[in-house]
Order: sequence, then C-alpha cells, then structure tokens
Amino acid sequence: MQAKTPEQSKTILTDIVLPGETNHLNNLFGGELLARMDRAASIAANRHSRHIVVTASVNHVAFTKAVPLGSVVTVEAKVSRAFNTSMEVFIDVWIEDRNSGVRTKANDGIYTFVAVDDTGKPVVVPEVIPETDLEKQRFDAALRRKQLSLLLSGKMKPHEATELKAFFE
Repeated sequence: MQAKTPEQSKTILTDIVLPGETNHLNNLFGGELLARMDRAASIAANRHSRHIVVTASVNHVAFTKAVPLGSVVTVEAKVSRAFNTSMEVFIDVWIEDRNSGVRTKANDGIYTFVAVDDTGKPVVVPEVIPETDLEKQRFDAALRRKQLSLLLSGKMKPHEATELKAFFE
C-alpha cells in the first residue's frame, strides 16, 4: 500500500449561503456548516483510502467568525494523518468578500474517519507523508490528539501516552 501526501486528498467545496440556510441573524446555521465540513472531509478521507469511509468523531470545531447570508464559503479538507484504519482530516473554512475577492479564515475543524469494506469491517489505510510545514505540524499534533482521546476514553494508560508526556516535559 503506497503512502500518500495530504495534497492527494485535498477537497475543496465552494458554495453560497442562501436564505434557507441561515438563522435569525442571517448567518449560516452551525449545523449546516458542520454538514458541509463533514461532506468535504469524507471526500478527502475517501480519496486517501479509496474505501467507503464513516465519520467516527468530530474532534474539534471552532466557530470563529459568523458566515453571513450571501457569503461565498469555501471548505477545504485534507487528511492530516492516518493511523491503522482511521484518518484525521483537518478542515479549513474560508469566506470570500464578493466585492474584493479577499478570503478570510472563518472556522476550522478536525474530524476522524474510519475506512470500511462493503460489509462495514474496518480496513487498513495508507500512511500520510506530510510535505509543507503546516502539514508537518498537523501530522505531529494528530498523534497527541489521538493519545489524548484514547487516554480520556480509558483506552490508553497515562504512562503509554508518550507524545503527551513529552509535550509537558
């Protein structure tokens, strides 16, 4: 199984915010944004694994800026790290000023997907080879996030979380 770069999984979804997708303040519903992020991330995970993928967890979402009615929204997703059968996908959300074309980062998130076969059984996925500085940072941080998740769920003992221990030493 050949390793892949994050760029090979890159997925970009661009759309406009319509009135039926907004709240009383004329901003995009958070749930609508989460769905768009999930779609982009699932395509990225599928591109990386070339298998059916299922959302295992939404690890982090930051709603930093409201996304106003009429905004052009771009959701960019890339696999940041692969483990045995799971993949962490980092998602960046951008809003574009319709007049100037200036893009501003509005939100981001980290989702985890598991690749499965036709029967729903998890399958092994290719490794990730990060290339850019940002990809390398996200790759390294993914292991810490995974260890923290396993530690909090009781699936890992504190002394086994070597990446977390090193972070605090």
